[in-house]
Amino acid sequence: MTLERLNELPAPDARAEFLKCCGANAWATAMASGRPFATEEELFAKADDVSASLTDEDWLEAFRAHPKIGEKKAVTTQSQQEKRWSSQEQTAMQTASADTVARLAEGNHEYEKRFGFIFIVCASGKTSDEMLSMLNNRLQNDPETELTVAAQEQKKITHLRLEKLLNQ
Repeated sequence: MTLERLNELPAPDARAEFLKCCGANAWATAMASGRPFATEEELFAKADDVSASLTDEDWLEAFRAHPKIGEKKAVTTQSQQEKRWSSQEQTAMQTASADTVARLAEGNHEYEKRFGFIFIVCASGKTSDEMLSMLNNRLQNDPETELTVAAQEQKKITHLRLEKLLNQ
C-alpha cells in the first residue's frame, strides 16, 4: 500500500485500513476523512493529532483490538493482517520460558482486574522478561496514570502499524 493508494481508497476502505493500525473507530474515521496526505510525515502528524483528541472510551476500544501479551485472540475481531502483526510484535513470546509465560498470564489477570483493560505494551523488540518487568512496574500505577501510559503504548503500536501498512 502506497500513500497515494491509501489516499485514493473509498472512505470505508480507508477506514478499514486505519482500523488495522488503531482499533478506535473515532481515530480511524478521522484519519480516513483527513485524507489526502501529501507526505508520510503529514500522515503521522495527523495520527498524533487525532490521538490527542481521543476520549478514555476511545482508548479502551483501541485496547480491545489487541490480544493479551502471550495470547493470540483479541476481544474484538481481527483481520488476518492484524493477527499477523500481533504475532510479529509478540515474537519474543515464542521463546519465553514456561515460568515467564505463567507469570505474564497471572500478571495480565491482575492488571485487568486492577485497571479494567488489558495490559498494552509496544512489544516489538522487547523480550518476554522485559514485558513482564514492565507489567509488574505498571501495576504500581494509579488508574489515571496507567490509562495515560497505556495510551502512549498504543500510539507507538499505531505508528509501527502505519509503517507496516505503507510498506506491505
